[in-house]
Amino acid sequence: MSRRVRQKREHSWGEKTNISSETLDCGSLTSATISGVDWTTLPDDTVIQLFSYLNYRDRASLASTCQTFRLLSSSPCLWGSLDLRSHRFDTGAAVSLSPRCKKLQRLKFHAAGSADALVSLQARELREISGDFCRDITDAALSVIAARHEMLESVHFGPDACERISSDAIKALAYCCPRLRRLWMSGVKEVNGDAINALAEHCRKLKDVGFVESDNIDEVALGNLNSVKFLSVAGTRNLKWGSAAQVLSRLPCLVCLDISRTDVNLSAITRFLSSSQNLKVLCALNCPVFEGEVDSNTMQSHKGKVLLTFLNDIFKGVTSLFADNSKNVTDVLQYWRRTKSRDKNLDEIVVWIEWVFSYSLLRIAENNLKELDDFWLTQGAAILLSLLRSSQEEVQERAATATATFVVIDDENATVDCQRAEAILRGDGIRLLLDLARSCQEGLQSEAAKAIANLSIDSKVAKAVAESGGINVLANLAKSMNRLVAEEAAGGLWNLSVGDDHKGAIAEAGGIKALVDLIFKWSSNTDGLLEHATGALANLGADEKCSMEVAVAGGIHALAMLARTCKFEGVQEQAARALANLAAHGDSNSNNAAIGQEAGALEALVQLTYSQNEAVRQEAAGALWNLSFDDKNREAIAAAGGVEALVALAQSSSSASRGLQERAAGALWGLSVSESNSIAIGRQGGIAPLIALACSDIEVSFSLLACRLVVSLKFSLRCFSLRSCDCNLVMTILYLMLLLVQLHWLWLL
Repeated sequence: MSRRVRQKREHSWGEKTNISSETLDCGSLTSATISGVDWTTLPDDTVIQLFSYLNYRDRASLASTCQTFRLLSSSPCLWGSLDLRSHRFDTGAAVSLSPRCKKLQRLKFHAAGSADALVSLQARELREISGDFCRDITDAALSVIAARHEMLESVHFGPDACERISSDAIKALAYCCPRLRRLWMSGVKEVNGDAINALAEHCRKLKDVGFVESDNIDEVALGNLNSVKFLSVAGTRNLKWGSAAQVLSRLPCLVCLDISRTDVNLSAITRFLSSSQNLKVLCALNCPVFEGEVDSNTMQSHKGKVLLTFLNDIFKGVTSLFADNSKNVTDVLQYWRRTKSRDKNLDEIVVWIEWVFSYSLLRIAENNLKELDDFWLTQGAAILLSLLRSSQEEVQERAATATATFVVIDDENATVDCQRAEAILRGDGIRLLLDLARSCQEGLQSEAAKAIANLSIDSKVAKAVAESGGINVLANLAKSMNRLVAEEAAGGLWNLSVGDDHKGAIAEAGGIKALVDLIFKWSSNTDGLLEHATGALANLGADEKCSMEVAVAGGIHALAMLARTCKFEGVQEQAARALANLAAHGDSNSNNAAIGQEAGALEALVQLTYSQNEAVRQEAAGALWNLSFDDKNREAIAAAGGVEALVALAQSSSSASRGLQERAAGALWGLSVSESNSIAIGRQGGIAPLIALACSDIEVSFSLLACRLVVSLKFSLRCFSLRSCDCNLVMTILYLMLLLVQLHWLWLL
C-alpha cells in the first residue's frame, strides 16, 4: 500500500539584536535572528504573551531555563485555561500541575483514564470542563467531579459516547452544580424524568442542553426545562414525537431546537413551527422520515421561524435571521463574523448554529451515506468551509475532522471522492486548513493535518498543497512532541510522497529526517504513527536521491529495528517495503550492502516471510529479492534460513496473489546464482512448486521468471533419486517450457 487515510528548542544566547519590522511582517524569524536575541531582556508582558502560545509541557521546559522565566511562567493569567487533550493526564501529572491551577477556570482533557486526575488537580474554581473519549467515565467519577467543582457552569462530554454515565450521575451534577448553564452529553443510554426534573429544579440558569445520540429520553420531562433557550436531541432514538412536540412547544424560553438525524415526522415539525411562541430556529438535518413526507417548496419558513433541512438552501435559511443587507452574501456565517455591531441574542443563535452544524455534519460524514452525495457537493462542502473559519476552536476542530472524513470513500484502499476533494480545493479549503495547521493549538494542528492528508490522495489537491507551502508545514508538524500531531503530519507526507512530483520537496523541507526521528522518538505503542512514518519512507526510498538521504538520516537502522521488534502488521509491511525500495538502488549506492550489514535486518526479513499476513510476506520476499543481488547478502540470507523460508513461501503461494508469487520466485532466483544455494533450494523441495508456478495461468513475464529459475537449478536434480535418463528428460521438458514461454511472449509483443 502506498497511501494512508486517518519540541524542545535549543537556544543560543548572544548579544542583543533588533528585530526589524520586515522580519515580523514575513511571519517567521530566521535562525540567525533568533540566535542573536537576548530573550531575558524582553519585557515581562511580551514573555507572558509568548508563554500563552505554548502548551503546559513546553511552558515547563522554558521555565526551567532561568529564574525570570520560572516566575513569569507561573503568572495566573497563563493558567486560566488548560488544554490537556494532547497529553497524558493522570494523577501524577495532576499533582504536579495543581500548584498552578488554583485559579483554573476552563479545562479540556481526554476523559479516558483522566477522571480521577481531574479531582487531584484541585482546581476548585473550575467553570468549564470539556472531555472527549468519555467511554471510561463512570457515574461515580462524574459524581465526584461534580461534588469537588460546585462552581461549574459548563459541562461537555463528547462526541464519543458516554456509555457508563446514567441518569444517576446527571442528578448528582444537578444537585452539586446549581450554577450550571450549559450541559452537553453524547451517547448517554437513558436520560430519565428524575434526572431532567433535577436539572429543572436545581439549575435555574440552565440555558443550553444537549442530550445527543441517546437511546431513550423522557420527552415529557423535557417540558419542565423552562429556562432552556437552546436544546438538542440530535441522533436520539425512541422519542415519542407526538408528546415531544406538544411539551416542547410550550417551553417559554426555547429559541433554538435541534432534532437532526432523528425519525421526526412532518406532523411534529409542523407542530413545532406553528405552536412554539419564541422558537426561531428548528434544525432538522438528515431526518429521513420527515424528508420523505414533506414538499420542500412549502417548508422554507413559518411565521418568522427558520427551518434548516437538507431540502432547502441552508445558508439562505440562516440569512433570513439577519437584516436585508445580508441577502446577497454567499457565506452568511462569515458575514456575521465580520459584522462589527452585532445583536447579542442573534449572536448566541449563530454560535449555537455553528455548534450543532459541526456536530451533525461530523456524524453524517462518518456514516458516509451514498444518497447524500448531492448534498455534499451542493451545500455540505461549503458549510464545512465556513465552519473552518469559525471563532470557536471546537467547531473548527470538528469541521476539520468532518472534512477529513467526508472525502473518504474506502478507508481500507485509501480511496477518496475526487469531486468532494476538489470542492474543498475550489473553496480555498487548502489555505484554511494550512492556517489551522500553523496555529498554536495542537488539537487544531492534528485535525487539520488529517484533513490535508486525506485530501492529498487526490492529485490536484496534492499539487495545491505543495504549491501552498503545505509540505513545509507538515514536515514541521512531524517534529511535534505531540504524538497525534506527528502521526497525522506523517500521514500527510505519506500521501504526498506517492509518485515522483513531491519527493524532492519533502526532502528539502527536512521531511526525511523528521520521519526517521519519529521512529526513534515513538518506538513503542504508537502503531499508527509508525505505520505512517514507515509508509512515507517506503515511498521516498523508491527515489534514488531520497534513498541516500534516508540512509544518512539513520533510516536503515530505524527500519531494521521495526522489522525486528514491531508486532503490528501494518508497520511490518511498510518497514519491509521501505527496506525493499532502499535496496533497489544497488548499482548506484551502498544501501543494499548497508542493509545486509545491519545487525538482525536479514534475519528479521526472513522471519517476516512466515507472517500470517500476506502483504507482510509479499513485502518481505520483495526485500529479500532485491537484497539477493549483493553477493555477501546472498550468502547471509541463506545462512539466516532464507532458502527454507522462501521455498516454504513458494510451496504455499499457489493460491496467493501474483505479487507474492513473483517475489517468492524472484528471491529464490536471486539466491540461486550461488551454486550452494541452488543445491539447497533443490534439497528443500523448491523445484516442484516453481514448476507449478511456471505452468500456472499467470502473466507471461512471471512464467518466464519461474522457468529461468527452474533451469538454473538443473544441477540440483542430483539431490533426487532419479536415473540419468530421467534427469535428462526433466531438463529437456524444462528447456522446452522456457522456449515456448519466450516464443509466446514475443508473439504478444
